Amino acid sequence: MNEFAAATRFAVLLVRPGMLVMATPFFGGTYAPSMMRAGLTMVLAFMLAPLVPAPTDVTIGSLAFVIFREMLIGLALATGVRVLMTAADMAGQMLGMQIGLSYGSLVDPQSGVRNAVLATLYSNVVVMLMFLSGAHREIVRGIAASYTALPIGLGHIDGSLAPATARILGMVMVLGVRIAGPVIVVLLATELLLAFMARVAPSFNVMVVGSPARLVVGLLVAAATLATLPPLVAHYTPMTLELAADTARAFR
Repeated sequence: MNEFAAATRFAVLLVRPGMLVMATPFFGGTYAPSMMRAGLTMVLAFMLAPLVPAPTDVTIGSLAFVIFREMLIGLALATGVRVLMTAADMAGQMLGMQIGLSYGSLVDPQSGVRNAVLATLYSNVVVMLMFLSGAHREIVRGIAASYTALPIGLGHIDGSLAPATARILGMVMVLGVRIAGPVIVVLLATELLLAFMARVAPSFNVMVVGSPARLVVGLLVAAATLATLPPLVAHYTPMTLELAADTARAFR
């Protein structure tokens, strides 16, 4: 292998872990400095270089297609890994609207957009719990194993991409509702209680009392239900990693 071929192989090897570093909060995400992300991508590429066989069907003409396929595989892995964080973000968005915290928002360092306070809280808690469970190590092992199942080279998109995408969206919805469900049910009961009090006592000002009541009850129930997140994350983390692998297999 000449020097140009070795440099090209290493450059292609940077793409898949680079997409994972950019798209997942475990390795920096969008909020980490660009130099740190670039350095971590190179470290991962150096670690993977002895394990990844050199591609045999890559030419100068097909290099752009190979890089594009590597980007899709890395993005598919990152999308599957982000299922739990997206579900937590969705739950926080729903709770913020129900409690009344959607008026005050802040910039989420993971997504770079304005986000609800509870959405940021839940997503950051899920990231920390996944770190504590060792999910970041499993992700590194998974990307190393992906080069065995999906070696560098040309490929195609098979029909399993659509079912895998549907499973990702379904899991996000199910997990988001499971996380936010208890708080929403309690807030619904609070709304019914306030409506009953307004019916019984017409002089009772629901507009004045309702907002603080929803805020206090919602925050108390949200704090109480945070204890349910660790077992939920521990149960669904292997499933999300398997889902990430299934999504990436669509680009065989």
